[in-house]
Amino acid sequence: MGARKMTKKDTVEQIRQKHQEWEQQVYNKAIKETPERKTKFKNLSEIDIQHLYTPEDISNLEYLDAIGFPGDYPFLRGVHPNLYRGRLWTMRQFAGFGSAEETNKRYQYLLDHGETGLSVAFDYPTLYGYDTDHPLARGEFGKCGVAISSLVDMELLFHEIPLEKITTSMTINGPAAIIWAMYIANAENQGIPKKQIGGTIQNDILKEYIAQKSYIFPPEPSMRLIVDTFEYGFTQVPKWNTISISGYHIREAGSTAIQELAFTLGDGLEYVKAAMQRGLDIDAFAPRLSFFFNAHNDFFEEIAKYRAARRIWAKEMKTLGAKKPRSLWMRFHTQTAGCSLTAQQPEINIVRVTLQALAAVLGGTQSLHTNSMDEALALPSEKAVRIALRTQQIIAEESGVTNTVDPLGGAYYVEWLTEKMEEETYKYFDRVAALGGVIPAIEKGFFQREIAESAYRYQKEIDEKQRVIVGVNRFQLDEEPSIPILKMDENGEERQIRRLQNLRKDRDNTKVQQHLQKLRKAAEGDDNLMPFILDCVHRYATLGETCQVLRDVFGEYKEQAIY
Repeated sequence: MGARKMTKKDTVEQIRQKHQEWEQQVYNKAIKETPERKTKFKNLSEIDIQHLYTPEDISNLEYLDAIGFPGDYPFLRGVHPNLYRGRLWTMRQFAGFGSAEETNKRYQYLLDHGETGLSVAFDYPTLYGYDTDHPLARGEFGKCGVAISSLVDMELLFHEIPLEKITTSMTINGPAAIIWAMYIANAENQGIPKKQIGGTIQNDILKEYIAQKSYIFPPEPSMRLIVDTFEYGFTQVPKWNTISISGYHIREAGSTAIQELAFTLGDGLEYVKAAMQRGLDIDAFAPRLSFFFNAHNDFFEEIAKYRAARRIWAKEMKTLGAKKPRSLWMRFHTQTAGCSLTAQQPEINIVRVTLQALAAVLGGTQSLHTNSMDEALALPSEKAVRIALRTQQIIAEESGVTNTVDPLGGAYYVEWLTEKMEEETYKYFDRVAALGGVIPAIEKGFFQREIAESAYRYQKEIDEKQRVIVGVNRFQLDEEPSIPILKMDENGEERQIRRLQNLRKDRDNTKVQQHLQKLRKAAEGDDNLMPFILDCVHRYATLGETCQVLRDVFGEYKEQAIY
């Protein structure tokens, strides 16, 4: 006897009735015999998670409109039709410490062990636009990244690395245009045309005001510099992503996954609107926009976050007038959560990182960094960074998750959670709009308060053991870590300062001053500043000298205290 035909509505109703019967007759009986471990289950965004999800939880979704196919609008299932069946994600380990020479050795090591893209971490003086020999920089050399004070340092950093064959991501924001100019100038000095180099500058200043705080200039001139890089990039350096709109640091500051999603996409839309106000064609610059997300501990929440991000971005870009399919794509890099790493029992960080990396892959990332087990203690050792890279390689080559596109697509829980995260994101969009937009909301301390409250709640749950962190508040060991810790070259700072002194003595200082004055005049007007910055860099003006010209014209941003 053939199966009875049912409409979709009949099917959902049948499931609903059967679900109620199952709860009454099976589930309730089971939890009486084995009570549940918690009175309430929730993810890191404080969303209540039900005991079971079925087709009734996603019965409102129309497959073609809301989910669709990989490579098709709304890109929920990925921007590439064949995803990792065609090409694996770029395996990119974030690295940078001490001098350019030391960091170059680490890059060579990583490339020899199968890394497919480089990622540069800069030290704090560089992030704030100061040379190593500036009084405010003393003692901070190389502690969280590599020191780059001039084109000479950039040349050493990428010595014997083929810039036309690899892509480079650089986590730099306030002085991003200057650091990018140094990278371009280095390539040109090697005879490599600008049009052949590829990579990404983070260049996301709104996130700095919100979370990381390595800003230099006030919002208006900072936005000008960013739009300048957009305009220069799509005409002169077409393979370069001129911004990586970053939720990573928002999450590291203590936000929830939903806040990370909403605040990051809100920032991205603000950049798009600023470029359009300049008169740039959205379909000219939008294909080179990229994003950077965190991969935290709640496995399914992270996967849903990435999927929701693609759909929201595609819809919003379409609303803003984008016509080209590629302008609707959200392409993103992911880094596993540094804030989730523990100094206690550091070896178990390998397990955390593996789960986080797997979530990023199942969420469809284009590029991935896996943190090393020892990063809660020090900059990563060679052994630790090799294990982190091998983690990606095992996921890619041995796990089987790359065999099909979006393997979790259609899972009741995943699709429900994706929809829920999109819904909560739009609620944040409405709250920011009511405050007048992203920059007014920053000035009123909205984002900062939201993140602070989330961070406090999360830490309170850990302190009260409502949330278990293995090795920290449960399953502790009374022993010191026994892993090797990286030691930096203690003489690196003095070598760097001597190099700067020699540079200033040997270069043509008349030409340097001439080009710095041209930059000053351009900054006082409304020209695109990238060609002027590039001219300064080619003459070996230092980062600090170039930034100081812009500080003189633009001023420096001072954050208001938030209570």
